[in-house]
Amino acid sequence: MEKLTHTDNKGKAVMVDVGDKEIQTRIAKASGHIILAAGTLKLVNENLLKKGDVLTVAQIAGISSAKQTSTLIPLCHNIVLDNVKVELLTDDNGVSAFSEVRCEGRTGVEMEALTAVSIALLTVYDMCKAVDKGMIIENIRLTEKIKQ
Repeated sequence: MEKLTHTDNKGKAVMVDVGDKEIQTRIAKASGHIILAAGTLKLVNENLLKKGDVLTVAQIAGISSAKQTSTLIPLCHNIVLDNVKVELLTDDNGVSAFSEVRCEGRTGVEMEALTAVSIALLTVYDMCKAVDKGMIIENIRLTEKIKQ
C-alpha cells in the first residue's frame, strides 16, 4: 500500500503541494443511484412533486456543488473548473446520477465529480422526503479518471 498523500511524516493532516506538478487536462467521472418507491418515481417522472422539477433542481445542485468542493472538503485544492456535467436519469427503481468534471490543472477533479453526484442525489432525497421515507442512496463511486 502506498503512503497516504494528505499526511506528513508524523501522521498529521496536510494539504498536498501540487506546485511542481505539470498542468494537464484532468477529467473525472462519477455515478450513484437513489432507490425510490414506485409512487415517488411516478411523481418524479410526471413532475408532480410540490417542491418542483426534481431532476432539474438536482442537476443544478450537482453542478453548483462541484464548484464548491474545496469549501466542503478541507484539504481539497480550490480548482478552476472548465466544465461540469451532471445528468440524472430515472430507471425502474429510482434515479441514477452521472457527473463529468474537467479542468486544466495540476491536480485531479475526482472529489468534484463525487461531490456533484452526492449532492445531486441528496437533492433528490430532499425534494422527495415528504412522500418517501424509505429512499436509499447507493453506489456513489468514481467511474473514470483521465489525465492528458
